[in-house]
Amino acid sequence: MKEKRSFGDFLSSFTGLAITLLLSFGLVVVLMLILSKTPGKTIYAFFIGPFTNAYYLGNMLNVAVPLVFTGLGMAVAFKSSVFNLGGEGQTYAGGLATTIVCLALPATNGILGGLLALIAAMVCGGAIAGLSGYFKMKWNADEMISSFLLSSAVILIVNYFITGPLDDPNNNMLASLPLGGQYGLLQIFRPSKLNVSALFAIAMAVIVFFFMNRSHIGYEMRMCGLNREFSRYGGINVRLYLVLPMILSGALHGIGGGLMVLGTYHVLYEGFSFGMGWNGIAVALIAKNNPLGVLPAALLFAYLDAGAKAAMLNGDVTFEIASIAQSFIFYFVTAQALYGIARKRRRAA
Repeated sequence: MKEKRSFGDFLSSFTGLAITLLLSFGLVVVLMLILSKTPGKTIYAFFIGPFTNAYYLGNMLNVAVPLVFTGLGMAVAFKSSVFNLGGEGQTYAGGLATTIVCLALPATNGILGGLLALIAAMVCGGAIAGLSGYFKMKWNADEMISSFLLSSAVILIVNYFITGPLDDPNNNMLASLPLGGQYGLLQIFRPSKLNVSALFAIAMAVIVFFFMNRSHIGYEMRMCGLNREFSRYGGINVRLYLVLPMILSGALHGIGGGLMVLGTYHVLYEGFSFGMGWNGIAVALIAKNNPLGVLPAALLFAYLDAGAKAAMLNGDVTFEIASIAQSFIFYFVTAQALYGIARKRRRAA
């Protein structure tokens, strides 16, 4: 009976996700038919363009890398029934921490300095998110509100550093001083910007999967996510698991920001993490909070981004068409998740 129910839940979930994606892509097609003067060419560019050459394909895969880390961060939080809405600020702060360490160690070996920079990014992102978890544990403050407010403040602080102490007077854009050449991550698919951070993303997804599903701490986090009262009676320190999942979530966001600076930009641009937090939420929801499912979900969002760029370059639509498709996916998947929660509550009742 249990196996039948599990298979039924999986089939229902897969069907709902497939319908969501079909509706979203269908909407994109309809918009192109309405807005484009050459809809056939534009639709072809959107769906096929990302695969037409190595540059487009590699950059699409590179865009997916930070989405894997933000998606993993949100999946860890959601599995523990805590809600981190500060992903954008934590990613941004991770980029700042990475930049500061690299600029402070201009003559250090690239591997050692890069490792220290990523550790700093992880600690910085984890500390910011951990504050929200601590507020929840200490004063029962809503972590959704506190994480969002902290993120908004952090963004302003990082902007101050970019336009102030770290500003590069020789760069026409709002950006920090460039990092030393030894800190650039190895490119693996030229002429695109795809680099070894893609391998880190795959490895991290596997690590998080085994941590959440095969470790004692991961088990207790999942149990607290399912039922805190039951976990408390079972002897689990539920107060700890209000803070720890937030720390891990923020740390993953921070690493994502650090890898974007090291692997893609080599400087800290103002606003480089825009939208990463919300896209990470959508990626985690599409993946059903499965760390391994985050990989294809991140690729889907990167594909939408790459398709919109190709349609803009080769057709006559604006890049915002990707945002429309992403928004519909986000709303549909969120509605599906809420329906699933309501269905489980009815079943429990």
